[in-house]
Amino acid sequence: MRCPSRRVNTGLMRIPDGLSWLQDEPTGASWLAELPRTVEQVAERWDLELGDPFADSSVAWVAPARREGEPVVVKVQWPHPECEHEAAALAVWAGDGAIELLGHDPERHALLLERCTPGTHLAHDPGVDAIGIMASLLPRLWKPSGEPFQTLEDEAQGWRGSVVRAWNAAGRPCERRLVDAARTLLADLSTTQGEQVLVHQDLHGDNVLASQRSPWLAIDPKPLIGEREFSCAPIIRSFEFGHSEQHVTGRLDRLSAQLGLDRERVRGWAVAQTVAWSFSSAYAPMHFATARWLLDA
Repeated sequence: MRCPSRRVNTGLMRIPDGLSWLQDEPTGASWLAELPRTVEQVAERWDLELGDPFADSSVAWVAPARREGEPVVVKVQWPHPECEHEAAALAVWAGDGAIELLGHDPERHALLLERCTPGTHLAHDPGVDAIGIMASLLPRLWKPSGEPFQTLEDEAQGWRGSVVRAWNAAGRPCERRLVDAARTLLADLSTTQGEQVLVHQDLHGDNVLASQRSPWLAIDPKPLIGEREFSCAPIIRSFEFGHSEQHVTGRLDRLSAQLGLDRERVRGWAVAQTVAWSFSSAYAPMHFATARWLLDA
């Protein structure tokens, strides 16, 4: 994407429609009100020429930029738990399988990032073997690590404790057996894990971009420390790669076999995280269908 060579005009700075929902969040409205000033400070700190923000951003203000003539991306995050250690994860990966972190401003929750060119989303490229690409990326991201990352065990216990409440709050949109299955799996899997590595818990087709430096690179990590089997869950439920029982079980079988993973643990994590993440999703009915297919797989 070509970036206009100009400084941001904070008085006229466009806020993407995808961020408008934050007006109703307890800290979202104040963050949005401060965003133009924050962007101005970040641009000045890193001497950036900013382009218009990407329209599909929903939890961060993200825009193409140039620094000393070189293309980059600047990201100002709405502070929330899932993004807390994004910069740390990118630092651990150091550009191996993921975009490079070029700068970090913790006070302003801002990241300066490598810009992928051409930047095509894997989900939007039907001419490639998407699951094969995902299978080649995952081992590069499985780095030994520890602090400051949240553990999968703790995260899973949190999901287990909240999933019934979330189901009730959403109006009980699926049968109770999915909720009960998720709770059982979360209890069983979280305390019996294998080797702990850094995992990207949201590696779907829109979080992998085409790049000249490396054919495909992961973006937007929501990092956890956990077993490898868990990291297949978001790929298996990625309906952009096909949404049918055959597609879902095919992804389960292929990823498990190609990566030498325990199929039953992969299946269990895919059911558990899919259900736990479904109740606030616009795609909840599709996720419920995925969970049903996986329970019978």
